[in-house]
Amino acid sequence: MSKSRDAVHEILRHNTGFRSAQDVFTEMRADGAKIGLTTVYRALQSLCDDGRVDVLRNDDGESVYRACQSQAHHHHLVCRHCGRTVEVAGPDVERWAEVVGAEHGFTQITHTVEVFGTCASCTAAMSD
Repeated sequence: MSKSRDAVHEILRHNTGFRSAQDVFTEMRADGAKIGLTTVYRALQSLCDDGRVDVLRNDDGESVYRACQSQAHHHHLVCRHCGRTVEVAGPDVERWAEVVGAEHGFTQITHTVEVFGTCASCTAAMSD
């Protein structure tokens, strides 16, 4: 699994945007890798568990993956047109999640926040 996991991570590290498991699988097969789609999914999950890969659900509900740019906890601002992604800190979100959890008696709070919009470049291109 380590060899497959490293190969999947390498594909993601050479792409700036989020990619689906199917995208990663297709690229690896096109490059001649003998890997199955199930192995790609397992490798992606393992990389997510280790904090080496970010995962989010796009507007269509599909899970997409990207190599982490930062090891610290972060959120994403994603352009729904071109896929440009910016990692952002969210201290207000962190405090809110802890407060809401505590209000309801929850501990060990985790959360995921993804913000979708249109980046400046895509906005400019649409107004031309």
